[in-house]
Amino acid sequence: MSDSECSRIDDLKAFDEAKSGVQGLIESGTTTVPTIFVRSTEDRSKDFDTCVENISVPVLDLANFSANDDNRTTEVAKEMVSASKEWGFFQVVNHGIPLETLDKMIECGRMFHEQDAEAKMKYYSRDFSMTFTYVSNHDLYKSTSANWRDNFYFNTTFSGKMDPQQLPSICKDAVLEYVNQILKLCDRVLMLLSIGLDLKPETLGELEIKKGWNLGCNYYPACPEPELTLGAHGHADTNFLTILLQDQIGGLQVLHQNKWVNVNPIYGALIVNIGDALQMVSNDQLKSVYHRVIAKNVGPRISLPLFFNGLFSSKKIYGPIKELISEENPPIYKDFTIEEMMTYFFSKSLDDLGIEHFKLNSIL
Repeated sequence: MSDSECSRIDDLKAFDEAKSGVQGLIESGTTTVPTIFVRSTEDRSKDFDTCVENISVPVLDLANFSANDDNRTTEVAKEMVSASKEWGFFQVVNHGIPLETLDKMIECGRMFHEQDAEAKMKYYSRDFSMTFTYVSNHDLYKSTSANWRDNFYFNTTFSGKMDPQQLPSICKDAVLEYVNQILKLCDRVLMLLSIGLDLKPETLGELEIKKGWNLGCNYYPACPEPELTLGAHGHADTNFLTILLQDQIGGLQVLHQNKWVNVNPIYGALIVNIGDALQMVSNDQLKSVYHRVIAKNVGPRISLPLFFNGLFSSKKIYGPIKELISEENPPIYKDFTIEEMMTYFFSKSLDDLGIEHFKLNSIL
C-alpha cells in the first residue's frame, strides 16, 4: 500500500471516528473541501454534461384520481408507466398528503442534523441492521471519494417492525406521521403501475415490498468548493421503489440521454423513482435510472427518501413477472431474494452498477 493510500485511510478513520459528519467540518470553520471528498481529475473529466434545456422529469397530477373512475385510473396509470420507461423518475402533485406534514418532516430533519453533536453521536453507527442510525457516507471506506452529506436512517428492512421508541424524540412525531402517509401513497403508485403494465391491480402490491423499508434523511451542508465534490455519486437505487421529498434548494439530477437533467423542486411534490429490483421483476418494462446530487455553495439542502426494499429475511423468490414474459420477451434477470439483493448492495460502493450482477448469463 502506497503512502498516499495509507494517508487516505488514516484521514477516513479520523473523519469517521469524530462522529460529527460533514456538519462537524462546517461547524469547525473549514473553508476548503478535505481531500477525502475531492473527486479525481480523471473522474471529473469523464463526467456527462448538464442539460441546459428547460426540461425535467414528468409531473403527474393525482387530483381527482379515484379507484372508482376507470377512465381516470387508466389515464394516470399509462402516464406513470410511460414516465417510468422513459425517465425512471416522475413527480406527483395533488397526492393527498397535507403540505403541513411535508413541511414538518423537512424541518424535523433539519433539527436533528443541526442539534448539538453530542446528542447525535449516540446514534452514530455503521451497523445498518439497527432501527435508527446516524452516519456520514454508508460506503465511506469503499468509494473513491466521500460525498458531501450526512444521513440518518429509520430502517425496518431487517426487523419488519416500526418501533417508535427507537426514534429520537426530536423527530419522532413528524417521522411517524410522514411514514404512515407515504405507505398509503406507495399502495396507490404500485396499483397504478400494475394497471399501466396491463397486470391485475394488486400484482405489484403482492410483492410485499412494504414489509421492509428504510427512511433516510440526507443533509447536504453548503459546500465551500462544490466543483470538487458531489452530494451523492451517480448511482441507481437497488431497491424496488423510492419516494422522495426534497426541499426547494435543488441539486438532484437524473441521467437522461447521456446528460444530467435537473429535477426542479416543486413545492408540495413528491419524487418517485424505480429501483433495480422493480426493473428486474418488470423484465425491463420499468427502468431504474442513474441519478446523483451535486454539491452547492448554498444550503443546507435536505431530502428524505423512503426506500421500499422488502423484508431482508423473507424467503420469497423474486424474478421477472410471468405475465411480462413471452417468447418475444424472454426473462432477462435471474431469480433473487431480498437478502441477496441487499447483501450485494452493501458489498459495493454507491456508484457501482448493481443490476448487471443479476442478469442471466445467456445475455451477458
